[in-house]
Amino acid sequence: MTQLLKKAFEEASKLPEIEQNILAKWLMNELESEKKWEKMFAESEGILDKLADEALAEYAQGKTKPLDINKL
Repeated sequence: MTQLLKKAFEEASKLPEIEQNILAKWLMNELESEKKWEKMFAESEGILDKLADEALAEYAQGKTKPLDINKL
């Protein structure tokens, strides 16, 4: 465990029990969400490669134009 995480847990342990439980649930949900995102990105690698290839092909064919942020 890192020193920063250890310090965070020490500070959290000073909170009332209800706030500790809220913090714990939030942290667990965040960790679970991160796992889901990692899995989704890992599974979409082929799709992202295909989209990138299509974009590069369109660029090479002159079918794209520079993004003008002033027109957004």
